[in-house]
Amino acid sequence: MVFNSLTFLVFFVVVLVAYYLPTSWTVRKFNLLIASYFFYAVWNPPFVLLLMGSTVIDWIVAKRIAVTEHPGARRALLLVSLGFNLGVLGFFKYGNFLLGNFVALLQTFGISYRPPAWDIVLPVGISFYTFLTLSYTLDVYHRQLRPGKSFLDFAFFVTFFPHLVAGPILRAADFLPQCVEPRKATRDQIGWGLTLLAIGLFEKSILADSLLAPVADTVFGAVNKAGFTDAWIGTLAFSAQIFLDFAGYSTCAIGIALCLGFVLPDNFRFPYAAIGFSDFWRRWHISLSTWLRDYLYIPLGGNRGGEAKTHRNLMLTMLLGGLWHGASWRFVVWGGLHGSYLIVERWLGRIWGGARWLRSGYARVGLALLTYYLVCITWVFFRADSFPRALTLLKTMLIGAPHHLAIGRRTTMMVALLTLGLLAAHWSMRDSSLEEKWKGLRWWARSMVLAGLLLSLALAPGDERAFIYFQF
Repeated sequence: MVFNSLTFLVFFVVVLVAYYLPTSWTVRKFNLLIASYFFYAVWNPPFVLLLMGSTVIDWIVAKRIAVTEHPGARRALLLVSLGFNLGVLGFFKYGNFLLGNFVALLQTFGISYRPPAWDIVLPVGISFYTFLTLSYTLDVYHRQLRPGKSFLDFAFFVTFFPHLVAGPILRAADFLPQCVEPRKATRDQIGWGLTLLAIGLFEKSILADSLLAPVADTVFGAVNKAGFTDAWIGTLAFSAQIFLDFAGYSTCAIGIALCLGFVLPDNFRFPYAAIGFSDFWRRWHISLSTWLRDYLYIPLGGNRGGEAKTHRNLMLTMLLGGLWHGASWRFVVWGGLHGSYLIVERWLGRIWGGARWLRSGYARVGLALLTYYLVCITWVFFRADSFPRALTLLKTMLIGAPHHLAIGRRTTMMVALLTLGLLAAHWSMRDSSLEEKWKGLRWWARSMVLAGLLLSLALAPGDERAFIYFQF
């Protein structure tokens, strides 16, 4: 079930009605828990057992860690949680990848090995809820969080359907306190929540799916026939598509939760207005970047221990962050490029960090455009369906090729204008928020914008594409 479907609309209406019936808070939470399991089971019912297993194991382990004083016993309990969660994630997400690389390694030594078919179905959202439950256990282990008192609250925290399959990756310290007292959205919260849902669906269904996805699909599906302009138009289309798709999901999730009285954290803060890559990762997929910072980069040593170790920690964090996105060397390269960008940025910061000219308006705009340009280079590896095809398209983007796809001038102009509009919108709101901008509009302007969003959604083709990050 996807947010951009009539099935979800019916589901959401039923959930809202059941939630606001005059029942006890425990019953309302239990109803939401059952609804969340149903929401997840629509994709593949047996995988609900994995979700339940992760929930139960991390609940029990965290409880035991909290009352255990012996360091060795606490570490052993933590290893149970890490072993189960990472083992399940490794099997389902990386099993085929590891097997394929093992076969390739044997071939380099002249050994021909053909393993039996091992078709593993990837459970939707497994990377998201695995990181969520792990953060709970790790926080309890480090005594930064006391374990919850209610298993119902914890299970609800893990499975709450708005964030379940594509984030934001919640933290127990932020969400569990919201489960203690009855939550009831105010009229303003419901209004803003439904507005966010409409904005997110417009970003996803109209901009990402209807306008940009066909262009990206055409170019990345025929990289050997793409010329210089084609390659750049396809890459720009994907850069806008993936933001509008993923930010659209997060916007929908935040809006849906708000209609039920729950507050989810922002996951994007206008990342294409970032000035540098540290700034980019403070704005892009914030719940993942902060997770990697708190549970990987800092435990590795962070920026302590000198520049060489800091660079090592940055690179390892970004390489693993790339691998989190997908079981492919393309994603490892994507993460490695971002790691390299961060390292170079730190090096240049030591040389020019105090330069007055860097604080001028022209320099800031120029650095933001340079950041976006380099991010687009990384998106090639993210989107291409193979490493050789990514290199082919990247070569065409950098030095050109004697080819030309029949994309058309109108499509080229549409992608160019949408890209410019997206960059301008991000730049104008980089130090603000969507809610602040929305409240700054007059009532009639808000009404016209909302009416336009709803009309465009009503007239949109019924293409219920899954959100891109469902595959992660």
